[in-house]
Amino acid sequence: MRARLSFPLTALAAAVLGASPVLADDPVELTMYYPIAVGGSLTDVIDELVDDFQAEHPEISVEAIYAGNYDDTRVRAMSAIEAGDAPQLSVLFSIDLYELLEQDAIVAFDDLLESDEEREWLDSFYPGLMENGQVDGQTYGIPFQRSTIVLYWNKDAFEAAGLDPETPPETWDDMAEMAAAVREASGGDQWGVMVPSTGYPYWMFQAFAFQNGHRLMSDDGTEVYFDDPAAVEALEYWVSLSQEHEAMPDGTIEWGTLRQNFIEQSTAMMWHTTGNLTAVRNEADFEFGVAMLPMKTQRGSPTGGGNFYIFNDTTEEEQRAAMTFIRWMTDPERAAAWSIETGYMGVSPDAYETELLRDYVETFAPAAVARDQLEHGTAELSTYQGGRVRRALDNAVQAALTGQMSAEEALNQAQAEAETALRRYAR
Repeated sequence: MRARLSFPLTALAAAVLGASPVLADDPVELTMYYPIAVGGSLTDVIDELVDDFQAEHPEISVEAIYAGNYDDTRVRAMSAIEAGDAPQLSVLFSIDLYELLEQDAIVAFDDLLESDEEREWLDSFYPGLMENGQVDGQTYGIPFQRSTIVLYWNKDAFEAAGLDPETPPETWDDMAEMAAAVREASGGDQWGVMVPSTGYPYWMFQAFAFQNGHRLMSDDGTEVYFDDPAAVEALEYWVSLSQEHEAMPDGTIEWGTLRQNFIEQSTAMMWHTTGNLTAVRNEADFEFGVAMLPMKTQRGSPTGGGNFYIFNDTTEEEQRAAMTFIRWMTDPERAAAWSIETGYMGVSPDAYETELLRDYVETFAPAAVARDQLEHGTAELSTYQGGRVRRALDNAVQAALTGQMSAEEALNQAQAEAETALRRYAR
């Protein structure tokens, strides 16, 4: 389970396409910003992919620029647009859609299609991954580094606590009881569970709320429902993992260091993105498992991660070149290799039908968990004024976890702040 599994992407690309390079005197130049929010050397993987693409498409030159996390990348892309130096395309948060539309920054892929074959490509992705990329029947974002939240558990720690190492928690009650059992069996040396509450706390909270049968936002991005009793109950449960069950640390838990906490066996369970799967596999020196998140009234996780976008301030030639690159990057064979290298999902059913990913899933079943969880998925929290709305919810989650407010008080305040931000969009 810990073997490094690396694929020579250049050789893979040549085998997949079998095309000879076409010489070009003046390549179309594209700039692409992209984020990384997980462990591993993903910049190296992106660089290899871009090199492979350019070897096959010398008529197109791609400068891929790592721009930080998702928020950093959005800020950098929008700043470049405002400065008149817009990139042609970027990988940005799938939930940035409303903000990008409001600023008239992006192009609908539907307007760029020129053939039935291109339409088939646009229709080839998992519908659950397209929800955050579509508005009013138009597609603006193409899935790339996409995820769901999954549960990682340390089988050795489970066994040491007298738990079945092959059986993860199915329900909230199970998780609380198992986490407390691990904590007790370790003599207080190991936490039972950690759920990150920095970075993207709204994302984790959305999962809890959805598992309690509650959606946090309207389909049109104009309303949120943070103060619903089901949402309050969800946050109260999260708080109870530390305050009642004493199975999780008090206060906030860092997104960026949680994977290392799990690797170092500071915690027996963690909730984290499937995008960390390959890094965990490469680094863990113990047996671990990956499962769908536990449920209250239903299973569920919001989708997450980044989509490709093409910007408005581009020439028709650049848009066609960007389409060529995005189609190449989301080709089933390439999506399969990307999934194996990272842990992110193969973004289309066809990716999982490739021999490459089919064989990988057969030998490493955790690679299919995020895909299977799509059946129980929901679109990630996305609204107009998304930054302000998510910040209000993030603050509420952290206030409850640190004991500054009750869950109800914190969510009432977040609801009021979100309604103020969304007032001009009410319909």
